[in-house]
This record gives sequence, structure tokens and C-alpha cells, in this order.
Amino acid sequence: MTEQILIFDFGSQYTQLIARRVRELNVYCEIHPYTELPFLTLDASVKGVILSGSPCSVRDTGAPNPKLKGVRGHVPVLGVCYGAQLMVNQEHGVVEPSQVREYGRARLTHVDSENPLFKGMDSKAVVWMSHADTILKLPEHLNVIASTESVEYAAYQIQDEQTYGIQFHPEVTHTAEGKQLLHNFVVGICGCSQDWTPAHFVEDTVRELREKLGDDKVVLGLSGGVDSSVAAMLIHRAIGKNLHCIFVNNGLLRKNEFEQVLHSYKDLGLNVKGVDASKDFYVALAGKTDPEHKRKAIGRVFIEVFDKEAHRIKDVKWLGQGTIYPDVIESVSVKGPSATIKSHHNVGGLPEKMHLKVVEPLNTLFKDEVREVGRELGLPETILGRHPFPGPGLAIRILGEITEEKVRILQNVDDLFIKGLKKTGLYDEVWQAGAILLPVQSVGVMGDERTYENVVALRAVTSVDGMTADWAHLPYEFLADVSNDIINKVKGVNRVVYDISSKPPATIEWE
Repeated sequence: MTEQILIFDFGSQYTQLIARRVRELNVYCEIHPYTELPFLTLDASVKGVILSGSPCSVRDTGAPNPKLKGVRGHVPVLGVCYGAQLMVNQEHGVVEPSQVREYGRARLTHVDSENPLFKGMDSKAVVWMSHADTILKLPEHLNVIASTESVEYAAYQIQDEQTYGIQFHPEVTHTAEGKQLLHNFVVGICGCSQDWTPAHFVEDTVRELREKLGDDKVVLGLSGGVDSSVAAMLIHRAIGKNLHCIFVNNGLLRKNEFEQVLHSYKDLGLNVKGVDASKDFYVALAGKTDPEHKRKAIGRVFIEVFDKEAHRIKDVKWLGQGTIYPDVIESVSVKGPSATIKSHHNVGGLPEKMHLKVVEPLNTLFKDEVREVGRELGLPETILGRHPFPGPGLAIRILGEITEEKVRILQNVDDLFIKGLKKTGLYDEVWQAGAILLPVQSVGVMGDERTYENVVALRAVTSVDGMTADWAHLPYEFLADVSNDIINKVKGVNRVVYDISSKPPATIEWE
């Protein structure tokens, strides 16, 4: 039975970050909505509980106020920000609006170095505050164990319990020794053995897949991306040739990608069939300019093509999917579980249409963990290090109507941009890069001739998870070289611009 820490989400923007930090300690954890707390039944696998922050105030009418008797005193508990204030409020302490600004960096001025939560930490460590309320008074049976200059009760412990509260955020990098504090709680106080590694995950998951699937057949749609590739390799290791993979060319992939990716999959021993359905997608996209209409047309044709190919395989009972943990979390509200999974996470509703059971071997992993599992499985870096690529492909990087000629132009531009990034060693410094074909033409001069041709925008961003992103500060020399390369080699383009918008307020893709 895998040891785990349970994180209960009260709506904080940092909840996923807490989970990532715990997993960096090689300890498995799960995020659940706070509404599950009153109904929680602990088993031997649960070693501790973390209560997240929240945009709410404990003083608000209707603020989250779940009973904690099912966890307190049974396993160690760590309340972070709102979680800390919640326990004080329930113990009849005083929580009021802050009289001084409590947002940003602060420095500890007092630490109980004998307390196991602060073992090995600097008594003057920098921490990150982010709260509008503060604890003004602790009940007698709650002991202060850390303070800052303006926050007397920065951390406390409840007497005779392994229950702690902190009003700062150890999960953010601004808290200099936050990882040490989480290590103290998860490993020192909860006693987790830190044995949850990629190798451990592969071994356990393959065993579980064999037990679940037996001799059943599974069909899985490959995209060439990290998630579907790693999911396929896990299922393949469990059931071998009973996994049938389908890789559909929608005519909107990168230049030569269909052939290259198909070849790499076959080298990995996967049972994969490539289907070139480009013409079907172009017909469906004819005349469509609205981004959502284009997405729906692509989704509809994909389902038709995939369903047709899947029915050529007899006795398929399962649909494999590369759903990862953030997809699952986004589909569950902190106010209670939701039965609605985002359509793009369910491959456009394929499970319902095909009447298949779903198997999702990666639905407990974050993106970086998926890559580590892929390395453990022996997938090549050409797949694992690949930039994210939108499901609708180049359709949402061609603004306006899609034509084969526009796809050809954009594929060539994109190819030169990506090759340039790789050649100069910039590819791995960028989280995502691509080119956008604009519905704009501009005047240019080539030789002695006047031209009136297309404008393309180059886009490259740095990010951790795609939730926020900054434009990549690529060297001017590189941008100059790649611009000249594109204009000289791609017929139909006479102007190149570079997108320097961050997310937010912009998005990574243009459509």
C-alpha cells in the first residue's frame, strides 16, 4: 500500500504547488476538495494531512468550515494560511483583518528551534506571506512556535497533538527554506519513507494494469506528444500486442511529423497504425474562420476517423487515454466533486460514443513526473522533450480559414523556427514555441520587385506549467537570422514579427 499525504483544497492558487513540493520529496500525495473532510475515513496509507490556503476569510458567512475531528489527533495535520486560521477559529481563538500589510517577503524573528517542524531551519529565514486576515489571539492550548516582526503568530502547534498551523507559504520558492519545512513535516513528523519514485510508479502501475486489463484489448489514440506516448508505453509493457494504437494525421501537424513520429513509435515496439485523414479534415474546415467552429470540426472528424479505425479491431473493451493529474483536478470544484470532465480531456467524448471503459494510467501524475516516468520506460528525448503542441494543431495557428496552401506555408515557417532553436541550443530553454500565420499581407521588396505577401508571427514562451508564461527573451542575433531564413526560403512570406506578450493578459496560442 503506497504511503500518501492528503491535501485538502480550500481554493488556493498554490494548492497544486504544495502537491508538487511534496512529490519532489518522493512522497505520493493527492488533492481533494475540502467538502470531503467530514466524510473522510483514514486508512493505514494516509500518513498526514495538509489544509491549503483560500481566497476566503474564516470570518465570512458561508466560508469553508469543515469538521476536522476525523483527522486531528489521528494523523499529523499542517494548516497553511487559511488552514491555520480555520483551526484557530474552530478553537475559539481570534482571527481579524490585518492591520499591517501581510503580503510578500517577511523574515522570521523568533523560531522554536526545538520544535520538529523547524528542525534545521535558520531562525531568521525569509518566508512568503499572502493573507488579508491574521491571527490576533491563540487559545491557551495552542503554542506559538514562530513569529515575524509584524506577525506574532506566524506558526503554532496544538498541545498534545501533531497539529500545526503556519500563516506563510512554504510551497513557493520565495520561502527560502520552505522545502526543509515540508520535509520536516512529511518525512520527520509524518514518517513517510520517500520511496515513491518513477521506477516504483512504473512497477506498481504495470502490475495494476495487468490485473485490471487481463487479456482485454485496448485502443489508444496517439498524438506524438508526451502524455499519450508515456501512457501507451505503460499499457504496452503490461499487455503487449493487446494494445492497439492509432495515430491520425489531420493534415495540421508539423512538417514531416506524421512520418517521423510514426517511425519512432514503431522503433519502440508499439503496435501502431498510422491513418492519413488530411483530406477529410480540410473538407470539414473549408469556409470556417471562427476558432471554436474550427475546433469542433476537427474534434468531430477525429471521432469519426478514430471510431472507424477502432471498429476494425475486434473485441476492444478499453479506451486508453493520456489524462494527467492537472486535468483531473481542474474537473473537480473545491465546493464538491463534479461529474463533468472537460471535453478535450476525454478526446471529444469518445468513451461515450464507443461504449468503452476508460483506462488512464497517468491520471495521478503532473507533467514533469510524466516525463520522468517516460525516461524510466526508455522513451527517447525527442518525444519527452517535445514542446507542448495544441490538439487542433496548426488550425489555431492559422488565423482565418484553413487551406492546404496556408498549412504548407506555416509548416515551412515553423520548421525553420524550431530547427533554428535546436541548432542554437535554445530549444530546451523555451517551454513552447511556434509560428502563427496572420490574415494580413504587407508590402515588401525582393530584388527589384515589389511584393505583397503574408506576415507571420513567431511565438516563444518560458513557463513551468503553462498556467502563466513570459515571452522568451531570445537573442536579437537569433531572431534576425531566423527572420532572414524564413523570408528567403518560404515562398509567400515577406515579413516576420515576434510576439512579446505575456500570459496573462495574453494567452500562449492566438486562438
